[in-house]
Amino acid sequence: MSANLPVLLVVVPLLCAPLAALTRRPRPAWGVAMLAAGWAFVVSILLLSRVLAQGTISYHIGDWAPPWGIEYRIDEVNAFVVLIVSGIAAVVTPYARRSVEREIDATRIPLFYTAYVLCMAGLLGISVTGDVFNVFVFLEISSLSAYALIAQGPDRRALTASYQYLIMGSIGATFIVIGIGLMYVMTGTLNMADLAQRLPMVDANRTIPVAFAFLAVGISLKLALFPLHLWLPNAYTYAPSAVTAFIASTATKVAVYMLLRFFFTIFGAAFAFDVMHLDRVLMPLAIIAIVTMSLSAIYQVNVKRLLAYSSIAQIGYMILGISLASVTGLTAGILHLFNHALMKGGLFLAVGAVMYRTGSVRLRAMEGLGREMPWTMAAFVLAGLSLIGVPLTVGFVSKWYLVLAGLEKGWWPVAAVVLVGSLLAAIYIWKVVEVAYFRERSREEPVREAPLALLLPMWILVLANYYFGMHADLTVGVAHRAAQVLMGVAQ
Repeated sequence: MSANLPVLLVVVPLLCAPLAALTRRPRPAWGVAMLAAGWAFVVSILLLSRVLAQGTISYHIGDWAPPWGIEYRIDEVNAFVVLIVSGIAAVVTPYARRSVEREIDATRIPLFYTAYVLCMAGLLGISVTGDVFNVFVFLEISSLSAYALIAQGPDRRALTASYQYLIMGSIGATFIVIGIGLMYVMTGTLNMADLAQRLPMVDANRTIPVAFAFLAVGISLKLALFPLHLWLPNAYTYAPSAVTAFIASTATKVAVYMLLRFFFTIFGAAFAFDVMHLDRVLMPLAIIAIVTMSLSAIYQVNVKRLLAYSSIAQIGYMILGISLASVTGLTAGILHLFNHALMKGGLFLAVGAVMYRTGSVRLRAMEGLGREMPWTMAAFVLAGLSLIGVPLTVGFVSKWYLVLAGLEKGWWPVAAVVLVGSLLAAIYIWKVVEVAYFRERSREEPVREAPLALLLPMWILVLANYYFGMHADLTVGVAHRAAQVLMGVAQ
């Protein structure tokens, strides 16, 4: 079985998805989702440890050798991404049991878990496949299930948010499949490794730059890079709490991975940055996203929307590191994939607990909650400090490497942007802290602390922010090796 773990990582969740629907009852369906998430997390740890010890894993579907057959290819880059997706799923799924029962009608819960497991399977599939058309197939699986998950939010506006995401996501997917088709026409292959070898032979043809442009726009839309981010605020705001935490921590991270895989592995850093000058597009957009989206977050009165705009700014940090096109810059960007999943996952789970008890996530609903829900609000504050980038947190580690990458190239304005972003983050996190701890509640009825089933997953992510902030050797080491792989630097 150990030899087949790369394919079983995806196949088991795909089989669990219809099984969740067939149970027809909420608790058994949740149990199936737990099985799928637990399996994926264990397998992802095994695969990452094997890659770090033995090098890249190449798995041939049906024993058909690539490029004729479909290959699952796992290296330091996607092994790290798979760990992020499965790890977040393993934490959010236990949380979802109580949260989903409060926000979704019981008759629809089995179908909810079907879509949830399908979304996870699609994200895992994107991460491990070595075939570009498979990337599109799994992208559609994860996207369609994400639309269904968002539409089940308790607010009627969830349906509009889902529809908006459907339209923009479909446009992005269309751009991606056009780019893939153009590459296939010019090279006759869909295998990533084979494409990387064949594209330099035809890159003088203008079809390849056109394919590059289509992919750049499509992937940027999927990862919500400014100004293609318009679907994200409503999607995060009106989705069920567990869905927001899961998608915010995984979906955009996998889209960033797609950008890394296409533009560094397939096209190559030299073509992407020296010929197509991708950095001249990505860096300004990343800087604008960090500043403007952080400013937008300050003026929000809905805490989920506040964190949604913050997520767009945090994507800006990832893209900023990538746009530097250096090993240190890529290390910072890849590291922030992992660290942001911990930060934003903990924050959205805390907000979900507030929603569970108060039925609202607006700032007014959080008045005085520092005394009534002390564990929940303490978790929010600690995760918020990580988002700001306080020392001993994962947020500090990410921003430290971003600053190093900027100064390494002599670009001190990059360090200044990181500092400004941190100051703005302190302002919008303080807005919530001020309301929760320094205002008297305007409600007549007291609010009880969230149940342990919500607190435990929340605190796992919050404590992970500090554990990996103080013991950053493992995450930094993996991110650095992944950056070397992408840049083609000998390890």
